[in-house]
Amino acid sequence: MKYIVVAFAIAAALAGEVVIAQPKTSSPAMQWSSFDAGINRAKTSHKKILVDVYTDWCGWCKKMDSEVYTDPGIKDYLSKNFVIIKMNAEANEKIHYKEQEYLPAQLAAAFGVNGYPATLFLREDSEPITLLPGYTEAPMFLLILSFIAENQYEKKQFSEYLKEKGVKE
Repeated sequence: MKYIVVAFAIAAALAGEVVIAQPKTSSPAMQWSSFDAGINRAKTSHKKILVDVYTDWCGWCKKMDSEVYTDPGIKDYLSKNFVIIKMNAEANEKIHYKEQEYLPAQLAAAFGVNGYPATLFLREDSEPITLLPGYTEAPMFLLILSFIAENQYEKKQFSEYLKEKGVKE
């Protein structure tokens, strides 16, 4: 009986290794833009803009990158509906917004960012829509993306939109 248990354990371990060794299929990497390039691209693509404001030391920013921005539904929705920008709030390169020059921290503060991660949504003409502070799990983030991309924010409150989608707050 001991041998059967040991054999089963070895078979399970080997089966586990086989599963782990199988290559994962993944969709292509997201095409993040710098701030200046993304703003310019939005003008010609007529897409809204998502700015991921992050810092290198931020654990929740890394979780957003590894769990939300890698979600296939999120990646697909973003690529179809948004120009996506990554902005390190602690970087030293100058960026341009509305014909003025800023450090990323200055621009982030001007938009009301006071913690990381923060997701800034801008219209195609780079006018602000809203700021989403903190980490958001993928299912809710997808609802927020559709609320913004479909211009629902112009017609109703997000809580109303969630009710229409059958989501409890």
